Amino acid sequence: MKDCPLCRLELIKQQQLVIRNEHCIFLQTPQEVLTGSGLIVPIQHRETVFDLTETEWSSTFSLLHEVKAYLDEKHQPQGYNIGWNCHPVGGQHIMHAHLHVIPRFRDEPYAGKGIRHWLKSMANKRDIQTT
Repeated sequence: MKDCPLCRLELIKQQQLVIRNEHCIFLQTPQEVLTGSGLIVPIQHRETVFDLTETEWSSTFSLLHEVKAYLDEKHQPQGYNIGWNCHPVGGQHIMHAHLHVIPRFRDEPYAGKGIRHWLKSMANKRDIQTT
């Protein structure tokens, strides 16, 4: 994919390949908010997590454990958010599957507010019309 910044890493300045295995890479760009955050990306272009092969899924799992050990040593986070966004409505802005690995720290303003918090936010409740 010639315009995909996760296929062509040079398209995003300061993006660094930190760890890799046969099927996946862990990328980081300097972060102002949550230091250490990065993406685990399949090397082959796959649009969403649902398009990964079983081997790529297994390699992602394996790399996630390597990434955690790396981040634990380098940043000593007290928690993590791990997640996939799928399709634009799900928050995916780059149409190449990527797993967000976000270290969390007890001194940050939103500490303790993980994925479940946003699921319960009434501000995002849909106005479902019944017929």
